[in-house]
Amino acid sequence: MQNVPLIKWIKLAVASIIFILWVVWVGNFWLLLLYPLIFDNYITRKIPWDFWKKTKDGKKPSAIVEWTDALVFALIAVYMINIFLFQNYKIPTSSLEKSLLVGDHLFVSKVSYGPRMPNTPIAFPLVQNTFPIINTKSYTSWPHWDYKRLKGFGDVKRDDIVVFNFPAGDTVPFRQTNPDYYNLMMEAGKSQLMRNQELMPKQPFNSDWERNHFLMNIGRKVIANDPNTFGEVLYRPVDRRDNYVKRCVAIPGDVFEIRSNQIYINGEAVTNPEDIQHNYQITTDGTVLNDRFFERMGISKADQQGIPPNYYLPLSKDKAEQVKGMSFIKSIEIEEEKPNGSGFQVFPFSSDYNWSRDNFGPLKMPEAGETVELNMKNLVIYERIITAYEGNKLEVKNNQIYINGELTSSYTFKMNYYFMLGDNRHKSADSRYWGFVPEDHIVGKPILVWLSLDTDKGFPANIRWDRFFKIVHN
Repeated sequence: MQNVPLIKWIKLAVASIIFILWVVWVGNFWLLLLYPLIFDNYITRKIPWDFWKKTKDGKKPSAIVEWTDALVFALIAVYMINIFLFQNYKIPTSSLEKSLLVGDHLFVSKVSYGPRMPNTPIAFPLVQNTFPIINTKSYTSWPHWDYKRLKGFGDVKRDDIVVFNFPAGDTVPFRQTNPDYYNLMMEAGKSQLMRNQELMPKQPFNSDWERNHFLMNIGRKVIANDPNTFGEVLYRPVDRRDNYVKRCVAIPGDVFEIRSNQIYINGEAVTNPEDIQHNYQITTDGTVLNDRFFERMGISKADQQGIPPNYYLPLSKDKAEQVKGMSFIKSIEIEEEKPNGSGFQVFPFSSDYNWSRDNFGPLKMPEAGETVELNMKNLVIYERIITAYEGNKLEVKNNQIYINGELTSSYTFKMNYYFMLGDNRHKSADSRYWGFVPEDHIVGKPILVWLSLDTDKGFPANIRWDRFFKIVHN
């Protein structure tokens, strides 16, 4: 070691500082047992780290070996960056327009809320759950690590735009991922029941929870017996569920409510995001709205609905005022979905909660350590928290609730929960339809648009130059 160049000692010092800080951040000091490997790599070189690059005659390794070495290093580096620092995310739908646009490519910060240790540590980087084309899993189910989040710069705040794993994406029919599996089972069960009334039980349901499970059991069989339509039903761990991006409108402890399209938190009306959109019913004097109109209003082809002279279009308040002033517009009115008492419009899909997309709640956000009373009415709200998100076994016998085999009338939450909505309020599949987002599903915070491509246009007109390196504001 006396002949070791100074530069190697300097490199070791830098690597040692980075490694020790990382160990402290992760909080697992057993990892310090790996330090001798770092020391050997820089100083002693007892381990032949580059053995696979050496040739028998001592010549320079082939180009294939050099490229493979570079590729393996790059993949490992990308994997570590994706876990601990940031990852790329592409906006696939218009649910956040005009705050974020379809085709925006985002840098998502993992350190804003603290990176999660992966549930599935052995996975191919840059692929969320499925290899394209060959349609196979991009990860191994073993080993599986429990949820742990490292220290970050802060917590999720109200009005933050957040990337998270889709909570209802734990079970997925491979050929039909939208709507989610649970809504799909409900709809399939209702359709089957309409076709075959003999399936209806003779005794009335004791609760909406019982009704929902009855319908889902029928729907589950329909889906399982039709693989050509639905495909294989797959289970995905938390970190391998599809990534969604929405705005956090309620944090743990908040009482959330929507009244006539206006959000209230703890009884107080909130200030809406500047670019929030709602659907408007528009009637023209017979004039057909053309591409110039849609481009001027910033309405993508996917959001253009209606048959002249009647249209149903998402607009911000300012854009709606512009349309209202156009000479060929006869009427323009914001849409508002009223509760119809069916119990099937929105989460929690119960007639005991007569809510709709635009008139929802009040609903309190669960908070870690909080205990709530459980009964057959509110079980529809908390069931997935108890079972899918917090890993308990729930049973109902004679209208009595058992958790992990014990009769109970209350439950204490282990995690915090959030409510997420899209800014394009009438064009968003969000918490109004699948409920709470658990803290262990939070991925990170978008901080920058680094590329934006208009999916309605061809190259090079599709490049939105004005959105390059645009900071994502709440």
